[in-house]
Amino acid sequence: MIRSLRALRKLSVSCRPSPRPPRFSASPLLSESLSPSPHLLLPAFSLCSTFGTVSLGGNTSGYGGNASSAAEAEEVGEEEGVVSYRQTDAYAAIELALDSVVKVFTVSSSPNYFLPWQNKSQRESMGSGFVLPGQRIVTNAHVVADHTFVLVRKHGSPTKYKAEVQAIGHECDLALLTVESEEFWDGMRYLELGDIPYLQEAVAVVGYPQGGDNISVTKGVVSRVEPTQYVHGASQLMAIQIDAAINPGNSGGPAIMGDRVAGVAFQNLSGADNIGYIIPVPIIKHFLDGIEEKGNYVGFCSLGLSCQPTENAQLREHFRMRSEMTGVLVSKVNPLSDAHKVLKKDDIVLAFDGVPIANDGTVPFRNRERITFDHLVSMKKPEEKATLTVLREGVEHEFNITLRPLQPLVPVHQFEKLPSYYIFAGLVFVPLTQPYLHEYGEDWYNTSPRRLCERALRELPKKAGEQLIVLSQVLMDDINAGYERLAELQVKKVNGVEVGNLKHLCRLVEDCIEGSLRLDLDDERVIVLNYQNAKMATSRILKRHRIPSAMSSDLVNEDAAGSN
Repeated sequence: MIRSLRALRKLSVSCRPSPRPPRFSASPLLSESLSPSPHLLLPAFSLCSTFGTVSLGGNTSGYGGNASSAAEAEEVGEEEGVVSYRQTDAYAAIELALDSVVKVFTVSSSPNYFLPWQNKSQRESMGSGFVLPGQRIVTNAHVVADHTFVLVRKHGSPTKYKAEVQAIGHECDLALLTVESEEFWDGMRYLELGDIPYLQEAVAVVGYPQGGDNISVTKGVVSRVEPTQYVHGASQLMAIQIDAAINPGNSGGPAIMGDRVAGVAFQNLSGADNIGYIIPVPIIKHFLDGIEEKGNYVGFCSLGLSCQPTENAQLREHFRMRSEMTGVLVSKVNPLSDAHKVLKKDDIVLAFDGVPIANDGTVPFRNRERITFDHLVSMKKPEEKATLTVLREGVEHEFNITLRPLQPLVPVHQFEKLPSYYIFAGLVFVPLTQPYLHEYGEDWYNTSPRRLCERALRELPKKAGEQLIVLSQVLMDDINAGYERLAELQVKKVNGVEVGNLKHLCRLVEDCIEGSLRLDLDDERVIVLNYQNAKMATSRILKRHRIPSAMSSDLVNEDAAGSN
């Protein structure tokens, strides 16, 4: 659900070295904290004195000097009756993390959505991770997104071990790694997951931020707990804001409270000092539980509703809400959701699983805190049922609705997937995705085609498998001369038949039995080609541009399956 189009205009993810950094962002000024490889981007060194970052090299005392100096300092502290460093939370976090937190090295290569038959140059980046029981390593999804090779290294070890990505959840920005080498696990300590910390509770963020090669600990306190836009997956889930600096390279490292993990560091607020965000334990457990039960990432559920607050008294009176009633007004219902079978526009949702929903859309959370009811929805398991109390035309109803993850009409991200494309007579057809729009630059909301951008952000799918197909570009040739200005328009019909998705368009073109091929585009534009001449032109255009195939592998496989 998109909260603010104005907010989307400012979004950027600027932590990865790339000709066009990925911009799968959904919150203003938030950025991932992923550290690039030192030889690709030299970090600017600066002193971090606000929260006393401790960097550990060869000695493990937490001091810049040697171990004896640390011991002397501790003895002096005890003699003077003050708390020694070894008695602080920061030192306890260090001792706990030394054999639990690892450095993650990733080589990745992202697709080029303007030239979907090829990838961009590979890049190297670094992040952090930590070990859980069962020989599992948790890190951020954006640390290993589009990976081609992953290595991990223990603290104090010169050896890097190959790691495999077992599961990855881009919506929650979490990934699970495994290492086959038994040598790697020798001496490793497993961390345990804790609870959501309360406001002003202290946490210690442990990881490998830029500015050095060794482990680092930064201490801060919890400022707020609420649903927040996750930059990487452009989703809205619960997050914890802390006043500890989360810098590039901290991504995937644990935030430790006492002797347990309170969350995973994943993003910061650009332009603000010492405002970072960690993924809380309920989100981590939901991610891990789904993997244990299903063997892979299962996603986060959605009701498929767009709702409006009912804070205005006249609005509540119009919809016949009694004085004791509170709830939210249903504006839109996703046709692919189970809710579409029972809910209607102008229904008032009063409660979710018996929990009353306030007029501003919030529900009670802990001690006098409130949180949007979306959090209750997101914590449900796929195919689990929820009971909604609904007011319709002044009468209360109860509906049982099956919850499941819902895919938008225009995908928000396409990690670990090769882009789909189809080329005919030099016309390059692609499905509309947000990564495609992101290729227009950092300010993609303003620089990408306006109509495509609005559809990507607003339109809902009408049926499963539906895609918006775009004429991405025209590879010039005699056969298509004069059509080059029609690029970036949506393809509506092929020979009078409405296009459902890219596979459907490919089939309509390939199976054409008429002498001419007609394509109807946006703005009532039309392309007409002599079918046989266009078919012969396709091969020479592909050869001229060194394109290996006229269609992406998913369409080739579909075509082969259809011919068998």
